[in-house]
Formats: sequence, structure tokens, C-alpha cells
Amino acid sequence: MSLETVRAFFAQNAPDIEVIVTEESSATVDLAAAAHGVEPAQIAKTICLRAGDAAMLLVAAGTARLDNRKFKDAFSAKPRMLGAEDVVALTSHPVGGVCPFGLPGPIPVYCDVSLKRFTEVVPAAGAINAALRITPERLAELTAAEWVDVCQ
Repeated sequence: MSLETVRAFFAQNAPDIEVIVTEESSATVDLAAAAHGVEPAQIAKTICLRAGDAAMLLVAAGTARLDNRKFKDAFSAKPRMLGAEDVVALTSHPVGGVCPFGLPGPIPVYCDVSLKRFTEVVPAAGAINAALRITPERLAELTAAEWVDVCQ
């Protein structure tokens, strides 16, 4: 179901982007990097967080780590990771396939500046073996993401 909502999102909003489904799992940064022949940092991982009562998605370079101080400065709250059940409820995507595309409802999306050093990144696409290739700028544009600097 989740992979289909991502495919429907791209069919409507960016039909030139192909969702790539692999035989092997790409559920972790290292697995995704191996499956798509890129360095781990080039994987655009999507993290589901809460800042106070507000849920959000943060897309960052695969090797970037959340900086609690920067996050608190940007959002006036400490970041709290959502549990797996909450992630699925919020995004409809399984952990390992979470992405900012094909969501069931509006969720604020933020892209960390750690993505900007790449001409192309590889985010998941709604399943643990699905991804796509996209420029960081287009990813932000398609998801109406705001750029932030909250990672180390």
C-alpha cells in the first residue's frame, strides 16, 4: 500500500522520476548505499520526530547525526524520536521505507543542509526495498520542505 501511494505521488507530481524496487533490502543506510551503488552519506534518510506536540519529518544525509542543541535552537524544543507504531500511523510507511512522499496527510517536512553537498540523493520510497534518485533541491520542492541546519 505505502509503495503504491509513493508511486501515485510521483505519477501525479513528477512522472519523470522512477521508483526503483530492488530484490535486496535497503532498510538501513548501509544496505541502501550498497543496493544503489552510492556512498552512505548520499542516502537521504527520513527521521520522524516530535518537537513538543508537533510531529515532523526530517530528511538528512545518511551519515548525518541529529544535533540536539541545533534542533532545540531551531524548533524551541528537544527532539523526540517516534516509535515504530507511531511512524507507521503518521506516514503509512514502514520503518526502513519512510520517506516524505505519498503521505496520508500534511506533515511538516524539513531538509537538513547536509543534503546540499550532493547533486543527487537516494531517499526511500515507501517500502524497505524501494528508493528513487533525486536532486536535493527537487526533493525539497516536491515536499514543500523548509531547509534547516540541525545535524552534525
